Amino acid sequence: MAKRQKSADKTETSKIQPARGKLGVMIPGMGAVATTFVAGVEAVRRGLASPIGSLTQMGTIRLGKRTEGRFPKIKEFLPLAALDDLVFTGWDPFDDDMYTAAKKAGVLERDLLDQVKPFLTTVKPRPAVFDRNYVKKLDGHHVKKGKNKMDLAEQVRADIRDFKKTSGATRLITMWCGSTEIFLEPTAAHQSVKAFEKAMQQNDEAVAPSMIYAYASLMEGVPFANGAPNLTVDLPVMHELSRKNEAPICGKDFKTGQTLMKTILAPGFKARLLGLNGWFSTNILGNRDGEVLDDPGSFKTKEESKLSVLEHVLQPDLYPELYGKFSHVVRINYYPPRGDNKEGWDNIDIFGWLGYPMQIKVDFLCRDSILAAPIVLDLVLFLDLAKRTSQLSGRGIQEWLSFYFKSPMSAPGLYPEHDLFIQLMKLKNTLRHLKGEELITHLGLEYYD
Repeated sequence: MAKRQKSADKTETSKIQPARGKLGVMIPGMGAVATTFVAGVEAVRRGLASPIGSLTQMGTIRLGKRTEGRFPKIKEFLPLAALDDLVFTGWDPFDDDMYTAAKKAGVLERDLLDQVKPFLTTVKPRPAVFDRNYVKKLDGHHVKKGKNKMDLAEQVRADIRDFKKTSGATRLITMWCGSTEIFLEPTAAHQSVKAFEKAMQQNDEAVAPSMIYAYASLMEGVPFANGAPNLTVDLPVMHELSRKNEAPICGKDFKTGQTLMKTILAPGFKARLLGLNGWFSTNILGNRDGEVLDDPGSFKTKEESKLSVLEHVLQPDLYPELYGKFSHVVRINYYPPRGDNKEGWDNIDIFGWLGYPMQIKVDFLCRDSILAAPIVLDLVLFLDLAKRTSQLSGRGIQEWLSFYFKSPMSAPGLYPEHDLFIQLMKLKNTLRHLKGEELITHLGLEYYD
């Protein structure tokens, strides 16, 4: 039986359509993350910089046994879209073009920005679907107006069709890089397409702006990735639309900074069966994200995303003596002088053999948008791959992309995988599976036969 399964894994391949033509990237929220991503892509295309942090551009994948020496680059192993084929548009409540927005964000040095200025100035935002009730710390004037939320959704759909026509793109991806919305919970309005459309027509407050973008994209058959902790596509209505229209979805909340460190360190503690008494985390940041999170409603959404990771990695129900009583506290403080250079402090109280206590201190002075930009690039290319792949396009949630998110989406009733190393193994094994290569289990007994 095992031999037959191994043979099947080796020979069954998924039909993947070639990446012909341009790939259009549509970004709701053209702030620090979006401008850093687009400016970075143009800098790489022009040979001014390297795509450091991008798995699709710099990563390799092992094929077969270690002794075979097959380690192709991922972008050579799979038919991914080329960077030269990417074209961009987006929506934002402020009308700055991408060069102006990037200058205001203050992430990239002026010298680099000026070298890509001719391109960035051509990327101008379309009026946004924006409602200050959902993001209380922002107040933009470059916004759509309509008789109800369904009308706004139709306007976004018209934007999508216009961009595809004017840009010459053959395929599209929507990448939410907008702000964190206030905390919402699923309601009856989110349970089906019919209920959701009725809710939009009635201007139901359960329908947030990010959901309007998601609905419009999925109705147009466009894959959608959610880079914020908002519900957005993590709802039955969006799962239904995603499967029906073969528009893959993934989310939530790009894994950068402090949570990235947690998904690196916590699996190590669990692997060595070191106990945890407490993990205190605090952040200071001064960009638009920090200003938005200064509102308690938006912070609640982010807090839910950041708090869930340790519970899922450490599994206190399975290891009550080690992780059954730990205290996990998260704080985020808006501090304008810090700008995009977020600082995350962690105090970790662990215990080891015979219960003796130890401490670990982490001070991560990170650049939030620098860490997020390669995630955006990888998600654009992998979601496009999923759309073109017969085994993935109609599945809805792309759990194999959990590697990139703080709060990964998973099938209803299935707990999400947060362990960074398991996530990477899942991602690479998915890529091997699509190409009919053997899955890597790291068993290794065959080397000693």
